Amino acid sequence: MSKKPRFITGRKPVKKTLPTRAEATIEKFSHDMRGIARVGGKTVFIDSALPGEQVKFRYTARRARFDEGIVEGVISASADRCAPQCAHVDLCGGCSLQHLAPAAQIIEKQNILLEQLSRFGGIAPDEILPPLTADPYGYRRKARIGIRKLKKSQGGELLFGFRKKHSNDLVDIAECPVLHTKIAEHLAPLKKLVAESDGRANFSHLEVAVGDDVTALVLRHLKPLSERDLARWRAFAEGAGIHLYIQGGDAGSQQRIWPVEGAAYLSYQLPEFDLALRFQPQDFVQVNFSINRQMVSRAVELLDPQPGERVLDLFCGLGNFTLPLARRAAEVIGVEGVGALTQRGADNAALNQLQNVHFYSADLNDNMAAAPWAQAGFDKILLDPPRDGALQAVRGLAQFSASRIVYVSCNPATLARDAGELAKLGYRLSKAGVMDMFPQTDHVESMAVFDRI
Repeated sequence: MSKKPRFITGRKPVKKTLPTRAEATIEKFSHDMRGIARVGGKTVFIDSALPGEQVKFRYTARRARFDEGIVEGVISASADRCAPQCAHVDLCGGCSLQHLAPAAQIIEKQNILLEQLSRFGGIAPDEILPPLTADPYGYRRKARIGIRKLKKSQGGELLFGFRKKHSNDLVDIAECPVLHTKIAEHLAPLKKLVAESDGRANFSHLEVAVGDDVTALVLRHLKPLSERDLARWRAFAEGAGIHLYIQGGDAGSQQRIWPVEGAAYLSYQLPEFDLALRFQPQDFVQVNFSINRQMVSRAVELLDPQPGERVLDLFCGLGNFTLPLARRAAEVIGVEGVGALTQRGADNAALNQLQNVHFYSADLNDNMAAAPWAQAGFDKILLDPPRDGALQAVRGLAQFSASRIVYVSCNPATLARDAGELAKLGYRLSKAGVMDMFPQTDHVESMAVFDRI
């Protein structure tokens, strides 16, 4: 049986060349506050673009269902566009909204919260709370500064800074307007110190933390520091008045090397409640102390604990809400999954001479019904979960029949999901609003009040 003849034309298949740049009109914001446009019938998410603008942009990624890009020029600008204050804003992944006026940022974040509640929870609040805002710059009291010594084949450069947008690579920084000034003013001498250190190739990162009274640095290193490096770093810390820690392994290996005497902790005040809370440099605390004070005040006001009531604080950390609530309620139980923070909470209760608050460590995905601390029930509940929300914990709240729940959220999508679950359990979303804990970024922090129907 003969084969069919093959016809060879001598022509190679033509590969379609896609444009690398284009123009677009921005229709609206995405949930992460990128501009959304339609170009050639396809959705494009464009960094640094604002709704209503016409922009020139460069493609940064092409995918089957959508493309991504970044603004290279603005043809017609939004009235809400402003000039960024940071020279690194085009590369650094720390801030994504410096091109949007702060007053407009918080309005858009509120819109995102309401949209997510509707979309994922099928729910809307009876009342929208006024946004909580503060200074949009110089607010960040905690940060991690990466350190990387490139190989000679890569140029041998020392990188000292934050992650690039959509990347694990580092952007070398000389300034950061969102960092608290007690750290920002030391960025240049810190980079110089790292560059002059013998062990710089073995440095991983710097953790920075600013309390009301003390500023601290934790140098994470992969190999022991030489005596000469130790002397250099101690001299810097003493001259800057910064507490210096080094860490060669896990958190338990952290040690303070300057000053060598005195209490080794930081603290912040909650004046409205006559409280001082101590923490270690690597403990979780809110990065924006001004917003935190407003947030705690609002949470206590909304939960409205009465002198005869028993209150539960889930994901309580080191007592940021627990201790203020204890100033108003008969008894408060704080429950947290991280044992070190539970101990810190108990220490803070003792420091502030509070007898009516108790802290427990527990996996909050487990059933709470059998826990000894849950047996007496609760009149009101506050929860402040991580980004993935508190679905299992929320399902376990039904047993308590609390009259009110205040939910503090750092992710509107998981808040919306959990709000839908609370609605099934017989709660009404009576109030919700946003807090600008992270100005210049797309993070949406919020608070919601659920009342039992």
